[in-house]
Amino acid sequence: MSEILINVDVDDLERGIAFFVRGLGLKVGRRFGAQGVEMLGGSSPIYLLLKREGSHPFPGATSRRDFGRHWTPVHLDLAVENLEAAVDQAVAAGAKLEGGIAEQAWGRLARMADPFGNGFCFLQFKGKGYDEIAEGAG
Repeated sequence: MSEILINVDVDDLERGIAFFVRGLGLKVGRRFGAQGVEMLGGSSPIYLLLKREGSHPFPGATSRRDFGRHWTPVHLDLAVENLEAAVDQAVAAGAKLEGGIAEQAWGRLARMADPFGNGFCFLQFKGKGYDEIAEGAG
């Protein structure tokens, strides 16, 4: 495997750009016409792709794109230094905090939803981060 790409479907590209800039602190990289944009500033670029509400995700699909709140086991986790500041910034740009901030053995977690219904989490590690789990289970 040479590269992993992170693609996020949005139904309004300019609204998506505004959220990822104001809410997550990313910046616009390359633009791909009116169909997509590369967002930079994290450890990996994120590509916003314009996809219409109700469109099929692939030929023959029985489901259609729905930008209401939905859940998937594959989502973005964004590690931050200041959890409250990250949550406040994202909420001011249109995200929703779901269920408050949770304390974990490895740190703190804020479950979020972006304006397009995608779930993501902010993580603030403490101590050894995820290694706290391994050491506690030993």
